[in-house]
Amino acid sequence: MKRFVDLSISIEANIPSDPEIMIPKIDYIDHNKGAEQMTEMMPGLKKEHLPKGLGWAVEFLNITSHSGTHLDAPYHYHPTTNKGEKPALTIDEIPLEWCFNDGVLLDFRHKKDGERITVQDIKKELNRIKYKLKPLDIVLIQTGADKAWGTREYLLKGAGMTKEATLFLLEKGIKVTGIDAWSWDRPFSYMLEEFRQTKNPAVIWEAHFAGIEKEYCHIEKMANLSAIGRPFGFTISCFPVKIKSGSAGWTRAVAIIEE
Repeated sequence: MKRFVDLSISIEANIPSDPEIMIPKIDYIDHNKGAEQMTEMMPGLKKEHLPKGLGWAVEFLNITSHSGTHLDAPYHYHPTTNKGEKPALTIDEIPLEWCFNDGVLLDFRHKKDGERITVQDIKKELNRIKYKLKPLDIVLIQTGADKAWGTREYLLKGAGMTKEATLFLLEKGIKVTGIDAWSWDRPFSYMLEEFRQTKNPAVIWEAHFAGIEKEYCHIEKMANLSAIGRPFGFTISCFPVKIKSGSAGWTRAVAIIEE
Protein backbone atom coordinates (compact mmCIF):
# COMPACT_ATOMS: atom_id res chain seq x y z
CA MET A 1 0.00 0.00 0.00
CA LYS A 2 1.27 3.46 -0.91
CA ARG A 3 0.67 6.60 1.15
CA PHE A 4 0.95 9.97 -0.61
CA VAL A 5 1.88 13.16 1.25
CA ASP A 6 1.37 16.51 -0.46
CA LEU A 7 4.45 18.64 0.29
CA SER A 8 3.24 21.67 -1.65
CA ILE A 9 1.46 24.90 -0.85
CA SER A 10 -1.28 26.30 -3.09
CA ILE A 11 -0.76 29.32 -5.29
CA GLU A 12 -3.08 31.86 -3.64
CA ALA A 13 -3.92 35.47 -4.34
CA ASN A 14 -3.22 38.28 -1.88
CA ILE A 15 -1.24 36.12 0.56
CA PRO A 16 1.39 38.34 2.25
CA SER A 17 4.01 35.58 2.41
CA ASP A 18 6.00 36.93 -0.55
CA PRO A 19 7.62 40.31 -1.13
CA GLU A 20 4.86 42.64 -2.35
CA ILE A 21 6.09 42.67 -5.95
CA MET A 22 5.80 38.84 -6.08
CA ILE A 23 2.38 38.32 -4.46
CA PRO A 24 0.19 36.33 -6.91
CA LYS A 25 -2.96 37.83 -8.39
CA ILE A 26 -5.75 35.55 -9.61
CA ASP A 27 -8.80 36.62 -11.61
CA TYR A 28 -11.44 33.92 -11.14
CA ILE A 29 -13.93 33.47 -13.99
CA ASP A 30 -16.90 31.61 -12.49
CA HIS A 31 -19.47 29.57 -14.44
CA ASN A 32 -21.71 32.58 -15.04
CA LYS A 33 -18.88 34.64 -16.52
CA GLY A 34 -17.73 31.53 -18.37
CA ALA A 35 -21.11 31.29 -20.06
CA GLU A 36 -20.72 34.88 -21.24
CA GLN A 37 -17.28 34.08 -22.66
CA MET A 38 -18.63 31.03 -24.48
CA THR A 39 -21.44 33.01 -26.13
CA GLU A 40 -18.92 35.67 -27.20
CA MET A 41 -16.57 33.07 -28.67
CA MET A 42 -19.27 31.00 -30.40
CA PRO A 43 -21.63 33.19 -32.49
CA GLY A 44 -25.20 31.98 -32.29
CA LEU A 45 -24.74 30.25 -28.95
CA LYS A 46 -27.00 31.53 -26.18
CA LYS A 47 -26.73 31.04 -22.43
CA GLU A 48 -29.97 29.06 -22.41
CA HIS A 49 -28.27 26.51 -24.68
CA LEU A 50 -25.86 25.65 -21.85
CA PRO A 51 -26.60 23.32 -18.90
CA LYS A 52 -28.52 25.52 -16.42
CA GLY A 53 -27.13 28.53 -18.32
CA LEU A 54 -23.64 27.91 -16.99
CA GLY A 55 -20.34 27.66 -18.86
CA TRP A 56 -16.75 26.92 -18.01
CA ALA A 57 -14.68 28.13 -15.05
CA VAL A 58 -11.29 29.66 -15.83
CA GLU A 59 -8.59 31.48 -13.86
CA PHE A 60 -6.23 34.16 -15.11
CA LEU A 61 -3.02 34.31 -13.07
CA ASN A 62 -0.38 37.00 -12.67
CA ILE A 63 2.45 35.18 -10.91
CA THR A 64 6.18 34.57 -11.04
CA SER A 65 7.82 31.23 -11.78
CA HIS A 66 8.87 31.32 -8.10
CA SER A 67 5.32 31.57 -6.73
CA GLY A 68 4.08 28.67 -4.64
CA THR A 69 6.09 25.48 -4.26
CA HIS A 70 8.63 25.52 -7.09
CA LEU A 71 11.88 23.98 -8.30
CA ASP A 72 14.72 26.41 -8.94
CA ALA A 73 16.86 25.63 -11.97
CA PRO A 74 20.65 26.23 -11.96
CA TYR A 75 20.01 29.19 -14.30
CA HIS A 76 18.29 30.98 -11.41
CA TYR A 77 21.60 31.26 -9.56
CA HIS A 78 23.92 32.23 -12.43
CA PRO A 79 24.19 31.92 -16.25
CA THR A 80 26.97 29.32 -15.92
CA THR A 81 27.70 26.49 -13.51
CA ASN A 82 30.45 24.02 -12.65
CA LYS A 83 32.84 26.94 -12.18
CA GLY A 84 31.99 28.43 -15.55
CA GLU A 85 32.56 25.23 -17.51
CA LYS A 86 28.98 24.91 -18.85
CA PRO A 87 25.86 27.00 -19.35
CA ALA A 88 23.43 26.64 -16.47
CA LEU A 89 20.36 24.52 -17.21
CA THR A 90 16.99 26.25 -17.44
CA ILE A 91 13.92 24.59 -15.94
CA ASP A 92 12.82 22.99 -19.22
CA GLU A 93 16.22 21.31 -19.49
CA ILE A 94 16.28 19.62 -16.06
CA PRO A 95 16.81 15.85 -16.41
CA LEU A 96 13.64 14.06 -15.30
CA GLU A 97 15.69 11.43 -13.47
CA TRP A 98 16.71 14.10 -10.96
CA CYS A 99 13.09 14.62 -9.93
CA PHE A 100 11.95 11.16 -8.81
CA ASN A 101 14.24 9.59 -6.23
CA ASP A 102 14.68 8.41 -2.67
CA GLY A 103 14.05 11.16 -0.14
CA VAL A 104 15.94 12.02 3.04
CA LEU A 105 14.45 14.33 5.67
CA LEU A 106 16.84 16.29 7.90
CA ASP A 107 15.21 17.97 10.89
CA PHE A 108 16.55 21.40 11.93
CA ARG A 109 13.45 22.75 13.65
CA HIS A 110 15.54 23.24 16.79
CA LYS A 111 17.56 25.99 15.10
CA LYS A 112 16.49 29.60 15.51
CA ASP A 113 15.12 31.80 12.75
CA GLY A 114 17.99 33.18 10.69
CA GLU A 115 20.57 30.70 11.94
CA ARG A 116 22.95 28.96 9.55
CA ILE A 117 22.74 25.24 8.85
CA THR A 118 26.38 24.20 8.62
CA VAL A 119 28.30 21.17 7.34
CA GLN A 120 28.67 20.00 10.93
CA ASP A 121 24.91 20.31 11.43
CA ILE A 122 24.30 18.15 8.35
CA LYS A 123 26.79 15.51 9.46
CA LYS A 124 25.34 15.41 12.97
CA GLU A 125 21.80 14.94 11.69
CA LEU A 126 22.86 12.20 9.25
CA ASN A 127 24.57 10.42 12.13
CA ARG A 128 21.47 10.80 14.30
CA ILE A 129 19.20 9.18 11.73
CA LYS A 130 21.91 6.67 10.74
CA TYR A 131 21.81 7.41 7.04
CA LYS A 132 24.54 7.60 4.38
CA LEU A 133 23.77 9.80 1.40
CA LYS A 134 23.94 8.34 -2.09
CA PRO A 135 23.90 10.05 -5.51
CA LEU A 136 20.53 11.47 -6.61
CA ASP A 137 18.94 11.29 -3.15
CA ILE A 138 16.56 14.23 -2.73
CA VAL A 139 17.48 15.90 0.56
CA LEU A 140 14.75 17.84 2.37
CA ILE A 141 15.56 20.42 5.05
CA GLN A 142 12.89 20.90 7.73
CA THR A 143 12.94 24.25 9.55
CA GLY A 144 9.30 24.53 10.66
CA ALA A 145 8.87 27.78 8.71
CA ASP A 146 5.85 26.42 6.84
CA LYS A 147 3.72 26.91 9.98
CA ALA A 148 3.85 30.66 9.26
CA TRP A 149 2.64 30.34 5.66
CA GLY A 150 -0.10 32.86 4.91
CA THR A 151 1.35 35.50 7.25
CA ARG A 152 3.94 38.26 6.84
CA GLU A 153 6.12 36.45 9.40
CA TYR A 154 6.75 33.65 6.89
CA LEU A 155 9.46 35.74 5.22
CA LEU A 156 11.34 35.91 8.52
CA LYS A 157 11.03 32.26 9.54
CA GLY A 158 13.43 29.36 9.41
CA ALA A 159 17.12 28.63 9.49
CA GLY A 160 18.96 28.61 6.17
CA MET A 161 21.68 26.70 4.42
CA THR A 162 25.26 27.88 4.02
CA LYS A 163 27.31 27.65 0.86
CA GLU A 164 29.60 25.07 2.45
CA ALA A 165 26.71 22.88 3.65
CA THR A 166 25.13 23.03 0.20
CA LEU A 167 28.40 22.03 -1.49
CA PHE A 168 28.80 19.20 1.03
CA LEU A 169 25.52 17.72 -0.23
CA LEU A 170 26.37 18.30 -3.89
CA GLU A 171 29.73 16.55 -3.51
CA LYS A 172 27.76 13.45 -2.44
CA GLY A 173 26.05 13.41 -5.84
CA ILE A 174 22.89 15.20 -4.71
CA LYS A 175 21.13 17.05 -7.57
CA VAL A 176 17.86 18.14 -5.93
CA THR A 177 17.25 19.47 -2.43
CA GLY A 178 14.25 21.11 -0.79
CA ILE A 179 13.25 23.28 2.15
CA ASP A 180 10.01 24.24 3.93
CA ALA A 181 10.92 27.94 4.03
CA TRP A 182 10.66 30.83 1.58
CA SER A 183 14.30 30.42 0.57
CA TRP A 184 17.08 27.82 0.59
CA ASP A 185 19.22 30.58 2.11
CA ARG A 186 18.57 32.30 5.40
CA PRO A 187 15.74 34.88 5.33
CA PHE A 188 16.78 38.02 3.46
CA SER A 189 16.47 40.25 6.51
CA TYR A 190 19.18 38.31 8.38
CA MET A 191 21.53 38.29 5.41
CA LEU A 192 21.03 42.02 4.84
CA GLU A 193 21.64 42.89 8.50
CA GLU A 194 24.87 40.90 8.54
CA PHE A 195 25.97 42.56 5.32
CA ARG A 196 25.29 45.99 6.80
CA GLN A 197 27.40 45.15 9.81
CA THR A 198 30.29 43.35 8.10
CA LYS A 199 30.22 44.79 4.56
CA ASN A 200 31.04 41.25 3.45
CA PRO A 201 29.16 40.41 0.22
CA ALA A 202 29.85 36.69 0.71
CA VAL A 203 26.92 36.52 3.15
CA ILE A 204 24.41 37.42 0.41
CA TRP A 205 22.61 34.46 -1.21
CA GLU A 206 25.56 32.22 -0.40
CA ALA A 207 23.72 28.89 -0.62
CA HIS A 208 22.14 29.77 -3.97
CA PHE A 209 25.50 30.88 -5.31
CA ALA A 210 26.90 27.43 -4.47
CA GLY A 211 25.26 26.50 -7.76
CA ILE A 212 27.93 28.50 -9.59
CA GLU A 213 30.45 25.89 -8.45
CA LYS A 214 28.31 22.75 -8.75
CA GLU A 215 25.10 22.16 -10.66
CA TYR A 216 21.94 21.53 -8.62
CA CYS A 217 18.27 22.41 -8.12
CA HIS A 218 16.31 23.09 -4.96
CA ILE A 219 12.62 23.14 -4.08
CA GLU A 220 11.43 26.12 -2.05
CA LYS A 221 8.20 26.75 -0.11
CA MET A 222 7.57 23.13 0.74
CA ALA A 223 5.12 22.15 3.50
CA ASN A 224 3.86 19.22 5.58
CA LEU A 225 7.27 17.60 5.96
CA SER A 226 6.19 16.34 9.40
CA ALA A 227 3.51 14.22 7.74
CA ILE A 228 6.14 12.04 6.08
CA GLY A 229 6.69 10.43 9.48
CA ARG A 230 10.18 9.05 8.88
CA PRO A 231 13.66 10.41 8.00
CA PHE A 232 14.09 8.10 4.98
CA GLY A 233 12.42 5.15 3.30
CA PHE A 234 10.21 7.22 0.99
CA THR A 235 10.27 8.55 -2.58
CA ILE A 236 10.00 12.17 -3.68
CA SER A 237 8.33 13.23 -6.91
CA CYS A 238 8.92 16.87 -7.90
CA PHE A 239 8.67 17.22 -11.68
CA PRO A 240 8.58 20.93 -12.63
CA VAL A 241 6.28 22.60 -15.11
CA LYS A 242 8.21 23.31 -18.31
CA ILE A 243 8.68 27.04 -18.85
CA LYS A 244 10.81 27.68 -21.90
CA SER A 245 14.19 29.08 -20.78
CA GLY A 246 12.76 29.63 -17.29
CA SER A 247 14.64 29.98 -14.02
CA ALA A 248 12.08 27.89 -12.09
CA GLY A 249 8.92 25.86 -12.49
CA TRP A 250 5.99 25.13 -10.21
CA THR A 251 5.92 21.60 -8.81
CA ARG A 252 3.39 19.48 -6.92
CA ALA A 253 6.02 17.94 -4.64
CA VAL A 254 4.82 14.63 -3.21
CA ALA A 255 6.29 12.04 -0.84
CA ILE A 256 5.36 8.45 -1.65
CA ILE A 257 5.64 6.04 1.27
CA GLU A 258 5.31 2.26 1.10
CA GLU A 259 3.39 0.96 4.12
